[in-house]
Amino acid sequence: MNTLHRTALLAAAGTALVLSLTACQGDGDANSAPTSGSSVNVQSPSGKATDASGTTGSANSAGSGGTSGSTASNGGGGSTKASGSSGSSGSASSGEQASASTPVCAAGDVHITAATQDGPPYTHIVLTAKNTSRHSCRLTGFPHIQFLESHKQDVPAVAKSKPEAPVVLAAGDPAYALVKLSDGGREEDNEPVTAFSVMLAGDPTVIAVTAPGSGGIAVDPAKALTGYWTPELRNGADDF
Repeated sequence: MNTLHRTALLAAAGTALVLSLTACQGDGDANSAPTSGSSVNVQSPSGKATDASGTTGSANSAGSGGTSGSTASNGGGGSTKASGSSGSSGSASSGEQASASTPVCAAGDVHITAATQDGPPYTHIVLTAKNTSRHSCRLTGFPHIQFLESHKQDVPAVAKSKPEAPVVLAAGDPAYALVKLSDGGREEDNEPVTAFSVMLAGDPTVIAVTAPGSGGIAVDPAKALTGYWTPELRNGADDF
């Protein structure tokens, strides 16, 4: 009896030992699973974990959205500011140019008259161009004059009479041009002129000007010269 009872106890103890070892192995496997899971969690931000695809996708989406938003903000804001700045600069430049430059006088902006200069023999006349418009305009170059139908060439201009600065006429202001008719000699081929044509630089409109005096003026086409438009007649530059 004692022998059988001891054998039974040994058998039971062996069974318990086997069960204990089995349980220990089970605990070891259970512990290994979180370790593997922890490794997946660490790798999931880099996109290597398969069961963190939702998290990875969310991270990519957030990253993409953040990058896209940042680009749109920087690009859009930068572009808008740059574009606005450029537009403002361009607008400012256009405004400065518009205020600095004055339109060229057209034929309809001025009234041109002629008067003799000095006493007889009348070798020179003075053309006066008065700005009759309500705005300022710029009178450029010299008057393009043709005295006679038989001489279609413009009267040559004297270079030394050219002013250094543009002639800008406010409303009502005049400009002048001295014109030589002849040398005043009796042997010249003078022809009587009662009216002649004048054109402004940049405008093909022909302006008819009445010659001063009751009998008109005597013109030698070979000796005729004209000065440039100036705000006033100047000694030296206008002596020709």
